[in-house]
Amino acid sequence: MPVANFVLGPIQTNCYVLHKNSNAVIIDVGGDPKEVLTYLDTNKLTLSAICITHLHFDHIYGVAALAEQTKAPVYVPQGDSAIADTEASKGGIWGLPTVTPFSSVPIEPHETVFADMPCRILPTPGHTPGSLSYYFPEEHCVFSGDALFYRSVGRTDFPLGDSSLLFASIRKELFALPGNTLVYPGHGPSTTIHDEKANNPFCGDFC
Repeated sequence: MPVANFVLGPIQTNCYVLHKNSNAVIIDVGGDPKEVLTYLDTNKLTLSAICITHLHFDHIYGVAALAEQTKAPVYVPQGDSAIADTEASKGGIWGLPTVTPFSSVPIEPHETVFADMPCRILPTPGHTPGSLSYYFPEEHCVFSGDALFYRSVGRTDFPLGDSSLLFASIRKELFALPGNTLVYPGHGPSTTIHDEKANNPFCGDFC
């Protein structure tokens, strides 16, 4: 399964395109999706879904534009409805622009199929109250949003962030995945579950 990464927007957010055959799914869209649209067109891909790990502004800046161009459905965490009307979600803080509104479908953790690929949607709250991670078992990869990074974890000082909940999510959901699982985080380089269990300095006894 090819995975293409585009670093988008003012906070350098990872936007991922993963595809099988001619069908694609996109995880997070943190800025202008022009490069993403070019990739879809060049590879003759049909976008089946736009999946959002959490509703912080830096992960959704480009959603409206991408959805308008592709007509793909947008799936957002049901549990993040509590922050949907905050600046953390709507933008406008730190001198950054506001988020263009978009239509979406709320989802909760469950098993489903995106772009012909089985997916387990994992509950990984803590960074936000409803954060989700998208695990594709047949492709041996997980898209962790801002829960787990290479040698780091998500911050919890935004509204309704919870560090205890975050570490529980990492321990119970992400670190329970096979060690060879590739981790594609919301920012920074990819890693593996085994590597983070062995070397992530922020987890220690918590995970």
